[in-house]
This record gives sequence, C-alpha cells and structure tokens, in this order.
Amino acid sequence: MKIRTAAVVVAAIAATAALTACGDDDAAPRGVEVAVTATDTSCEITATSFAPGATTFLVTNRGSQTTEVYVYGRQGDGFTKAVGEVKDVSSGLTRELRANLSVGFYELACKPGQKGDGIRTRITVTDDATWVNAGVEPTYDREVRIEVTTKAVTGADGLFAEPGAKLQFKVENKTPVARTLEILDPSGKQVAGVTADPNGGAAETIVSLADAGDWTLKIGGPGVEPVTKRLSVR
Repeated sequence: MKIRTAAVVVAAIAATAALTACGDDDAAPRGVEVAVTATDTSCEITATSFAPGATTFLVTNRGSQTTEVYVYGRQGDGFTKAVGEVKDVSSGLTRELRANLSVGFYELACKPGQKGDGIRTRITVTDDATWVNAGVEPTYDREVRIEVTTKAVTGADGLFAEPGAKLQFKVENKTPVARTLEILDPSGKQVAGVTADPNGGAAETIVSLADAGDWTLKIGGPGVEPVTKRLSVR
C-alpha cells in the first residue's frame, strides 16, 4: 500500500512539472510582434527587417486550406534549419509562432495544405536595421545609421549583407567641422561618398553591394584620423 501511494505521489509531481513547463513556454517573452497573412497562394508579412531577440509572428490564415508556417535559418547553402514553426492553422484562425532570432538571414515559409517547400519571404535580423514595411516597395533593403561626435563614431558595427543587397547609409554629424563617409568595394575602389555638414548636418547615400567580399566604410574629415568599419558581404 505504501509503495502504491508513493507511486501515485511521484506521478502527481511529474504531471505538475509538465504543466509548469507548458506554463513557462506560454509566459516566454513576446518581443517584437509581426503580422503574417497566409492564403492559398500568398504569404504576406508586415516587416522584413527587425532587431534580434524574441519575435512573435501572428499568423492569420485567410485561405481555404489548413496551413503551417516555419521560420528557417541558413544551413549550408540553403535555408533548411527550422528555428520556429506553427502547424494546423485552419481557415480563419490566428495562431502565434514564437522564435528567438539572432543576427542573420532567415526565410519565412507559409505552406498551404501543410506540404511542400512553401511560399517564402526573406527576412533580415540585424542590430543596425530599421523596419522595412513589406507592403511598400522600398528603394533599399535596409538602413544603416552612423553618428559622428567629437568623442566617437557610433553605428555600423558588425555589418553584414548578401551580394546584391541595397543599403542606405545615413550619417549624422554632431561635430563642429564637416565629416565625410566613403564606401569602398572589396578591391579598394570608392563606389560612393557623402559629406555631412557640421553642427547637426546629415547626409545619405544608397549603395548596391554587387560583389562579395569585405567592403570598407571610411569616416573622416579635415584634421581628424579616419575611422574605418568593415562590411562583410557573403
């Protein structure tokens, strides 16, 4: 009798632990919320570029078929590593897909009928990104901000991109003299350059990263030692 009672107690404790684990998952940070609308022929997402960390994709199925949605990370030459998923999203239903995303490129895949490779959209997670609304046709893929003060040059650290990406560089100059930004391709050739006026002046340029390799951002000006930052294009 005592042995049976002990077994019942152990089973009860195990069940309680399982319920607690489920509760912990539900209480996980929501982070950034991104809406995804899935149909039988499309997969629309409200943003394609955002900061790293907890991300909640609010998936609404407007199609006639039950769907599932995955977030894939890069594995080898393709995007095949599932880092988040939600299945059995029936027509008219909204469900959540939660993922903790680190800096890098990903693909969001909606799978009508819960089969195949899915309808895919590339998303970018980076510390230097501002949100790009997927519903508006942008002239660039993401924005990189650089601030220059008398003490330091901030921004554009740990930059990366894929060949063919278009980046908009914005320079804000908070020093009393003009500051320049030069962008050099992997061969060392300058492909773009802007000058930001002193005392709050700003300048911007859009650069298409045609070639893979290490690009260089050089921020300088009269009487100052240039600061260089690397942009890795892979």
